[in-house]
This record gives sequence, C-alpha cells and structure tokens, in this order.
Amino acid sequence: MAKGVMHIQWYATVLRGDMFVDGVVRMAAPAALDYGATRYAVHRSRDDQYRILQQIWFDSKDDWYRYWEGPEMREFRARFSGKYQVPITYVWHDEYAAEELPRDSSDQASAPEPVPAAGV
Repeated sequence: MAKGVMHIQWYATVLRGDMFVDGVVRMAAPAALDYGATRYAVHRSRDDQYRILQQIWFDSKDDWYRYWEGPEMREFRARFSGKYQVPITYVWHDEYAAEELPRDSSDQASAPEPVPAAGV
C-alpha cells in the first residue's frame, strides 16, 4: 500500500490571508502529528496571497479522517469560520517516489567559493 499525502486547498477571505496562514501553521498543521501523520507542510502562493496549500503525509486514509474529524480540526474550522472560503477542497494522493538531499551544515561550509567571471 502506498503512503499518502493529503492536499488541502484553503482559500482565505479578503484581508485575512496573514491571520489565516498563521492559524494553519500554529494550530491545524501540527495537530496532524498526533493522528499518525509523518510530515506536514504549509505553502502560500506568492501570486495569490489568499491561496494556502496544506500537505500532510499519512500511512493510512483512516488516520486522515481521524485528524480531519477530530476535536482540534473541528475547533480550528469553527474558530476560523468566515476567514476561509467554503467549500474546502482536499484530495488524497498516493506517493510513489520521493527523495531529499541531506542537509548538513558542514557540507555548506565546505562548498567551494564561486569564481568571478573573466573581465569582472
């Protein structure tokens, strides 16, 4: 069974983008870890500051539903009611491949310095 990632497309109402994305970052996204999520990410569009994408990685769709219908998310949706547009769209995606380069601060320190181009 493939691991899944849920994409939640939030759209904040006018003049509520900063407040709403802060709420997603502080309240909604981290709560997923209590329901079996292995990772989460929150993205905000630079072209449309009201468009917020929340991604959550789960091993099972049942864990997603426990999170979405759990007390934390019911409280979040009630507290921020009127700060986002309805309907909220979300889609489960099966993850088939993913890779990350390791981030090690010592690697960055040992990177060669760029050489200026000739004639500069």
